[in-house]
Amino acid sequence: MHRPEMKPNSGKPERVLIATGSEVAPIVKARRKLLEKKVQVRIVLLPCWALFDTQAQQYRDSVLPPEVGARLGVEAGVSRGWQPDVGSCGDVLAVDRFGVSAPGEVMLREHGFSVDNVCMRALALLG
Repeated sequence: MHRPEMKPNSGKPERVLIATGSEVAPIVKARRKLLEKKVQVRIVLLPCWALFDTQAQQYRDSVLPPEVGARLGVEAGVSRGWQPDVGSCGDVLAVDRFGVSAPGEVMLREHGFSVDNVCMRALALLG
């Protein structure tokens, strides 16, 4: 299986993009596009909030730096539950309606989970 090369940020992140699973590919691609625009972005894979919440505060702060309020949660499900991780300055790209079903790639594209939309939403966080 091919894994995309992920290089650590060279500077402090300006944005944090968070995903729980199937949304990882779009945020990785969005990070690449944002880095081309000189926007420092951290990617966080958060597959289990409950486990993350049991970690020491120092560790959680190292993953989601409190000083970075521009956080975008990208969730192919509902937005409920994301507020603690995106904070008051963040946003969530989610599907908050019942009955949405399609093959994964189609669902992501048709409901705004495109790389361009993720970039636009991330950039909008700081106005």
